[in-house]
Amino acid sequence: MFSTALTGALQGMNSYVVRVEVDIARGLPGIALVGFPGSEVVEAKERVRVALRNASIELPLARITINLAPAGVRKEGTAFDLAIAMGILQGMGYFDATRMSDTLFLGELGLNGVLKPIRGVLPILQEAARQGIVRCVVPSENAMEGAAVEELEVYGMKHLQEVLEFMKNPEGFERQSLDVEKLYRDEQRKQEEDYGEVQGQELAKRAFELAAAGFHNLLMIGPPGSGKSMLARRLPTILPPLTRKEGLEVSAVYSVAGIGMGKDIIRTKRPYLDPHHTISEQALVGGGSIPRPGVISLAHKGVLFLDELPEFRRNVIDAMRQPMEDRKVTIARASGNYSYPADFLLVAAMNPCPCGYYPDLSRCNCTENARRRYAGHVSGPIMDRMDMCVEVPQIALFRGIRQEQDEKWSSAQMRERVMLARERQQNRYRQELFAFNSRIPVRLMEHYCALGETEIKLLRELSGQLRLSARTCHRMLKVARTIADLDGAERIGEKQIYEALLYKTMEYTMAMLPNSDAGKES
Repeated sequence: MFSTALTGALQGMNSYVVRVEVDIARGLPGIALVGFPGSEVVEAKERVRVALRNASIELPLARITINLAPAGVRKEGTAFDLAIAMGILQGMGYFDATRMSDTLFLGELGLNGVLKPIRGVLPILQEAARQGIVRCVVPSENAMEGAAVEELEVYGMKHLQEVLEFMKNPEGFERQSLDVEKLYRDEQRKQEEDYGEVQGQELAKRAFELAAAGFHNLLMIGPPGSGKSMLARRLPTILPPLTRKEGLEVSAVYSVAGIGMGKDIIRTKRPYLDPHHTISEQALVGGGSIPRPGVISLAHKGVLFLDELPEFRRNVIDAMRQPMEDRKVTIARASGNYSYPADFLLVAAMNPCPCGYYPDLSRCNCTENARRRYAGHVSGPIMDRMDMCVEVPQIALFRGIRQEQDEKWSSAQMRERVMLARERQQNRYRQELFAFNSRIPVRLMEHYCALGETEIKLLRELSGQLRLSARTCHRMLKVARTIADLDGAERIGEKQIYEALLYKTMEYTMAMLPNSDAGKES
């Protein structure tokens, strides 16, 4: 007797439908599993056999051969258990096979027949919907996650016996539902931290507004306690809210990583991750014998904050170089290539010296060589990928601030300005493959960052005086384009170029620090 059941599998973020082909024939009793299975999949033979026995179902004294097609792709994980069991039961004649052709089964089986949750349900069901599958049976803990795919009928089950009853009498079961739009509406009403709570630091707030508007990577330099972490933690409050499409894209990454359960896995706000500086390269970028997404992929469409940047191991930081360019991570293994998205906004913070208090020479005793070595912990290629750099000085405690200034730099006001700037970029780049000023390719710089004769002359003078490289000039022009968008200007003017010059790379900022009066705010 031959039967077929449908299930799904993952390879990185890519998912595909797997056909579980079962043949029950005369021969030496036993179960043979083929189709390039991994070790967890091979163990499914025993899990399924014992689960069926404990559900009062005895396997026939026959040779059962199970093939997982396509056989040329390695199968990993425990999501195949339920489909294997259903393929065997269909072959034994327990239910009509007419519903099997458009039903997908996912779930791990316990030895007592209980269905256990698995990871990767969301991207697998999204692919199943694209393949025209009508319904899906998943463990009850994964039902809310699966219900986010509205094109599918999703049913959550707790036990193998319950799945068997569903196949015999589907009308007695109700599909799982989830109002995804309500989740996003509820998220909008939640209270968040606010930039209005941060005293002073107007230049840093302006830099964060520019970073949010143009998706520019940002580096902060300042002494301990100046508010660098506080500023970074509030960046998601001025970013545009996640769209439903973006939210499901981010949720799929968390589903593959196995983080969260049920509707909690549906991300309704932009991710914000701040890993400790002791993090390993594999944890940051992703990997493992069976590759999983790393922190930079979990920060997809959100913010990655690296505090105390020079304290990270250099090889760990350098591993981000290619993902920052490609906005994805590709991990090569013998079983294939695994790709994960990594389109994040990088914000980093560091002290100006090992003790943290330079240029306050009354507190700093670091030598010039010590300061250079400390700054040299971060490689040039990583620094070159930082679009903006801003000093965050120490401010006086309980400094008085005018009320109108608080309103101007509240998160609500900043987000409103960011949204207007993003709208201008969307209209400008609607025919392009990119959407932000920071992503303008070199070949289109002259078109989208056009300058007049006066601005060209100014840029040439600044480039000669400060010895700016061509890449630094391009980066500065992209920031100037974002400044113009925030100002509502059609073209980049001298004002925008001068302001963009404030946010220079670290070497220029460090060179200015000894003569800087920024730390003496009144």
